[in-house]
Amino acid sequence: MPKGESPTFENTLADLTRSDFDRVNLVGSSGSGKSTLGRALAQALGQPVVEIDDLFWGPNWTPTPDETFLPRLSAALAEPRWVLDGNYDRTRALKWARATLVVWIDPPYPRVLWQVFLRTLKRSLGNVRLWRHGNRESLRRAFLSKDSILLWSFQNLRRIRRRYGEAMGELTQDPKGPRWLRLRSRAEGRALLARARGLSAP
Repeated sequence: MPKGESPTFENTLADLTRSDFDRVNLVGSSGSGKSTLGRALAQALGQPVVEIDDLFWGPNWTPTPDETFLPRLSAALAEPRWVLDGNYDRTRALKWARATLVVWIDPPYPRVLWQVFLRTLKRSLGNVRLWRHGNRESLRRAFLSKDSILLWSFQNLRRIRRRYGEAMGELTQDPKGPRWLRLRSRAEGRALLARARGLSAP
């Protein structure tokens, strides 16, 4: 690769080893596809999935205080292998000190918003119970509440992309930091899964 040229997705993916997949953190906007890809990646690697939302949200959408939440996350990250699904800015130092690979899922904005909308409908109309405490989304909460995930997603998409773009630029310069891979399409997600399966094959 010419000096000063940024590595392409294909080059970065081809350079990943099995140990790079030991501890993976998937990040990105709500609705980007973190949970779906995280479950598929964990299955391909034979590793447990850790969902930060599961560790944070208590009954009836009650936030868990940091004095309980952060030690709970630390205990999960102490395991030798995992696939971690979730953002939460205040957990960055904790997560990325242990992570071997950060996968930033960054599809086009219209697709993210459409996926948030479809996910919300599915969860609300299907009465889907979420995480350990069985919290449920509702159409009222999604469309009429100040806590609407649809509104939050719309308002924060650009901020999240800027935030992770900056983080990727900084941490890829750190030889002791995790590897980074940015996914912009479903095809790149499928390529990541294929690479993980290939490296995990007997």
